[in-house]
Amino acid sequence: MKKLLASLLLMSAAQLATAAQQELHLFNWNDYISEETVAAFEQSCSCKVVQDYYSSTEEMMAKLQAGASGYDVVIPTQNAVQALIKQGALEPLDKSALPNIKNEDPGFLSRSYDPGNTYSVPYAFTTTLIGYNEKRLKDLGITPDDWSVIFDPKVLEKVRGKVTVMDDAEELFGAALKYLGYSVNDRDEKHLKEAQKVIMTAKPYWAAFNSSSYIKELTVGNIWVAHGYSSDMVQARNDAKEAGRDFTINFVLPKQGAVLALDNMVIPKAAKNKKLALQFINFMMDGKNAAGLTNEIGAGNPNAAAAAFIKPEIKKLTAIFPDKSALAKLETLEATSPKARRLLNRLWTEIKIK
Repeated sequence: MKKLLASLLLMSAAQLATAAQQELHLFNWNDYISEETVAAFEQSCSCKVVQDYYSSTEEMMAKLQAGASGYDVVIPTQNAVQALIKQGALEPLDKSALPNIKNEDPGFLSRSYDPGNTYSVPYAFTTTLIGYNEKRLKDLGITPDDWSVIFDPKVLEKVRGKVTVMDDAEELFGAALKYLGYSVNDRDEKHLKEAQKVIMTAKPYWAAFNSSSYIKELTVGNIWVAHGYSSDMVQARNDAKEAGRDFTINFVLPKQGAVLALDNMVIPKAAKNKKLALQFINFMMDGKNAAGLTNEIGAGNPNAAAAAFIKPEIKKLTAIFPDKSALAKLETLEATSPKARRLLNRLWTEIKIK
């Protein structure tokens, strides 16, 4: 009996050790999950979350297509979800393991890129907008609620070398197309070349193409205008305030409209721990856990149950939670055809090398 008991205790200890050693490999955007939420999940599942990051959809897709594997959960934007589905790269979701899907706002479910949410569920949404140093632009008499603040040479002359734009072809072309009055998904060659000309004309005034460190650059005052994600601008504003800067970082949706990005949780077919991946996805759809993404990161929230836990001052920010008039001018990027992709890549390469 003693031997049996000892054997059982050893088995139990081994099982606990195995559980404690479980790892969830998460491939996510930079700074796009609350550290407290990660710690809470690790505690609830006796596991460790190992994170890898990317700063653009192109970077994420390139890594996956180059053979990067071992990720249990990836957080792609809607057009990338559509592309990954077409490639057969995603695992269908076991909805019986996702009871918290009931918390998602129906308006964000069953979108055209994944009808029925067979492969994906909403995680968060952001807008791509203008972040700016309120003091510097006020002193210069610049109103930043227009894409001209990054594209019009007359405006840029006042902020030369103090502007960054995203190092992301779809996002930057999307902004230029909106500035010209077109859709962000316009793939007419003539219109794309018009957008390229706008970008090329503005390029000499910019400090850099930057999708990864503009938060810091805004926070320390090196950059006065940045084209980037709403969640990043919230972080820059908070960081500048905490650092006691003598300026405020603010952000605004340009009046011509902008890109709305709906990010999703998916499980790659090559995932090693699909059961833990489902646990993570379900955990993130709990209202309180989902709210952490908005309260700490400043991301828009597609989880209806999260509303009760989101700070009132954040709910008031129309750049994060657009009102109806602003929402009508926002567009999500769609997956493009191979032909359109080749054209966009060629135009983008020309921009970068000239």
